[in-house]
Amino acid sequence: MSELALEVHDLSYRYRSRSEPALQGVSFRVRRGELVLVAGASGSGKTTLMRILNGLIPHSYRGGDLQGTLRILGHDPTGVSLAQRSLWVGTVLQDPERQIIGAYVFNDVAFGLENLAVPRPEMVRRVDGVLQALEIGHLRERETYALSGGEKQKVAVAGTLVMEPDVLLLDEPLANLDPAGVDEALALIRRLVDAGKTVLLIEHRVEDVLRIRPDRVLFLEAGRQRYFGPVEGFLQVAHPQEVKLPAEVAVQRLRAQGVTVEPPPRRPRAADDAEPLIVLEGVTFGYTDDRAVLHDLHAAVYPGDVIALLGPNGAGKTTLVRHLIGLARPRQGRVRVQGRDTRAVSVAQLARSVGFVFQNPRHMLFAPTVWEEFAFGPRNLGFPEERVQANVRRSLDIVDLADYATVSPLALSFGQQRRAAIGAVLSMDPAVLVLDEPTAGQDYRHYIAFMDAIVRMPFAAIVFITHDLDLAVRYANRVWLMHAGRLVADGPPEEVLAQDDLLQQCRLRPTSLLRLNRSLLPHTGRFLPLESLARLDASLFA
Repeated sequence: MSELALEVHDLSYRYRSRSEPALQGVSFRVRRGELVLVAGASGSGKTTLMRILNGLIPHSYRGGDLQGTLRILGHDPTGVSLAQRSLWVGTVLQDPERQIIGAYVFNDVAFGLENLAVPRPEMVRRVDGVLQALEIGHLRERETYALSGGEKQKVAVAGTLVMEPDVLLLDEPLANLDPAGVDEALALIRRLVDAGKTVLLIEHRVEDVLRIRPDRVLFLEAGRQRYFGPVEGFLQVAHPQEVKLPAEVAVQRLRAQGVTVEPPPRRPRAADDAEPLIVLEGVTFGYTDDRAVLHDLHAAVYPGDVIALLGPNGAGKTTLVRHLIGLARPRQGRVRVQGRDTRAVSVAQLARSVGFVFQNPRHMLFAPTVWEEFAFGPRNLGFPEERVQANVRRSLDIVDLADYATVSPLALSFGQQRRAAIGAVLSMDPAVLVLDEPTAGQDYRHYIAFMDAIVRMPFAAIVFITHDLDLAVRYANRVWLMHAGRLVADGPPEEVLAQDDLLQQCRLRPTSLLRLNRSLLPHTGRFLPLESLARLDASLFA
């Protein structure tokens, strides 16, 4: 038996629809029982590498140009069927909805075992075991369509782990999980590696993955291999404004490099007597008669607000923001948007006031090209064509998709599709912008670039759902904290995020950036982004 799980030599691939290779000259070797972090920006070739390893290239993606050699567990996979390859290599896709096919959680997780004719007692034991390990046993009989994004992510992970493959490819499995869910998933991955599994973990959340001690890091840039080796070397190669590194490391590197880019200032809050843009008055709501998702919510959005909406998976965050755009109507209480009761106006009318970017971009994208996608909304709102054209060009620049204007949005990578969905809403110039997990699946450079641009734009207010506490630290001037369908905190981030007991209750874990800001708060008076921390006197960090 080969001690090597993967042997990759001079691997290159060009999609048939592209003139340039998506992957070029990649070579590395992974031993059995190793954990390898695969890092790199969106479009760097990470997902293409995964498709080659699991056999989707060339079995499903046909007509491309594949070169180089590959061995899996000592075998040459050339000519091996996709079904056989799946017994060697298990994959968790970036978009969990593309992987979930069962109507109920148990059925979905058991699907692969059923296809292998695993005896039912063994099947039930393995399914229940992985559900308990991921702490989603309570979802066993739940309908998959009713799950939150993070819950779907866990179910997708469970459906792969239950097959017990020797090699696991995880394509951003942490993207939609709350921080406690991230801890649980990472702990399970570490246990699998310690038990002898080989794991390649594609992830932008580098700081989180470093906690489980990856053996090596594969760092890709523009389809080429920039680095393969121990974590220590990667921390010195990766740029702290392109890869999200631990705050202490990033500040040290930024100081040494002499940072010159000033981050956008935090928006000032509105005056105390300002009229609210959106008001929620005693909002109670449930998708079924027997189960309430929101309980007696009272809140308001004011001009100047940049609100980070935080809380665990299933807390009701997405349901809350669906009320802001009329996609859900309260069973009790009411929601007023710029003075109008949402039950008395259409969703189309509310779209002039509130723009909403869905958590899953595939729920929004449909046009033949990115340009037409961005133009669709403003044209339907009756904008003059000159304004439509200007808005589209501006939005393409903000989300860094100008080079893809003539490409189908559904042909983009998942991270690029997220940016396309955001750009389509930006083009409509809504007064209030609402974003559901805008940075999930995004590389650090892109999410900083478009969030910096968004907060500089003249939106009256911005509300964003996130599990990323660093996003709240960097941009929010106000935090809404939800738990079990209730708003349990509303205030400045320096106050709300200082309460460890409250964060723990809401399954949130302080990041290195939050901890560093807390320690420096007596000197700074407010939370600061990395670039500003790097400008502080070095003696404060002693």
